[in-house]
Amino acid sequence: MGLDYTTILWNKHKKLYDKLIAVAMLTYLLGFVLITLATNPEATAETIIIRAFGTLAIVLLHIVLAIGPLARLNPRFLPLLYNRRHLGVSIFLTALVHGLFSIIQFHTLGNVNALYAVFTSNMDYDSFVNFPFQVLGFFALLILFLMAATSHDFWLKNLSPKTWKRLHMMVYFAYALVLMHVFLGALQQQPSIWSIGILTLGFLTLTSLHLTAALREAKLDRQKTKQVNNGWEYICEIDDIPEDRAKIFVVKKERVALFKYDHKLSAISNVCKHQGGPLGEGKVVDGCVTCPWHGYQYLPQNGQSPPPFTEKVATYRIKKIDKGIYIDPQALEEGTAVEPITF
Repeated sequence: MGLDYTTILWNKHKKLYDKLIAVAMLTYLLGFVLITLATNPEATAETIIIRAFGTLAIVLLHIVLAIGPLARLNPRFLPLLYNRRHLGVSIFLTALVHGLFSIIQFHTLGNVNALYAVFTSNMDYDSFVNFPFQVLGFFALLILFLMAATSHDFWLKNLSPKTWKRLHMMVYFAYALVLMHVFLGALQQQPSIWSIGILTLGFLTLTSLHLTAALREAKLDRQKTKQVNNGWEYICEIDDIPEDRAKIFVVKKERVALFKYDHKLSAISNVCKHQGGPLGEGKVVDGCVTCPWHGYQYLPQNGQSPPPFTEKVATYRIKKIDKGIYIDPQALEEGTAVEPITF
C-alpha cells in the first residue's frame, strides 16, 4: 500500500514479471514470423504483422482469463494475479497493433475515412455468417482500451471499487467479441480447421477452469456452522487454524475469516475493500491481515487499515470454550474494535 499515486510502483518482483512478459511476447512474435516465412514465404510483411499480433493478443487474453480461477484453485498462481494488470495493458497494446495494421491494410486505399470504412465496407448486419467481423474486433479493442486506461488504482478509487469491478468484468464480453471476430473471419476469408480448433480448445479450457473454481467456491458457501449456546455458532478448534493465517467459514451467508496470530484470535469479514479479494487466504504480516491479491492491509482486532489509510471491514465477536471457538453471527459495524481472544 502506498500513500501517493505513482505511474507504476516498481519493485524487483514487478521488474522480473514485466521482463518475463516482454521476453515471452518477443519470443512468440519471432517464432511466429519464422514459422510463417518457412511455411508461407509469399506472405507480405503486413499480413505477418497482422496475424502475429492478432494471435498473440488472443493467447494473452486466454492467459489473463485463466489466472483468476487458477489462483482460486492453487495459491501458487497468486503472484500472477497480483501483477495481472500489466498483462492486461500488454493485451491492449498488442491488439492495437493488430487493429491499426488491419485498418491500414484493408481500409486506407478507399475514398472514405478508414475508420468509417470499418463499419460500412460490409453492410450485412442482418446476416449471421456474413456479419462484419471487423466491427466486432473494433468493439473488443475499445473495451480493452477502457480497461487498460483505467487499470491504475487512481481510477479504482475515484470510480469506486464496485463500478471499477463492473467495468473490468467486461473483459468477458470482449472475449466473446474476439471469439466471434475470429470465427466469422475464418469462415468468411480463409477457413482453417487449425485456428478454429485451437480457439475452441482454449474456450473449453477456460470454461472448465471457471466451472471448477465456481464449484469449489459453492462448496464453501454451502458449509454451515452449528448453532449452540444461545445463538453462538461453533466454528472450529484452535489447532485447526495455522499460525498467522485464517480459517474461512460462512455465517448468515457471509464469509468470515478467523485469524490466529501472536497467541490471539480475531474474526473479520473475508472481503477486501479494494477488489473483493479473499482476506482469509492472506496472512498476518507485521501485525496486519494482508490481502493476497494486492497487499491491502487491515488490523485484525478492529478491521481498520493502519493510518493514514481509511478502509474498514466488519468485525465479529468470538469466544472460546475449552479449545472450541464460537462466533456471534451478527456482524458489527465496519471498523468496530473487538478484544481478541488469547490462548
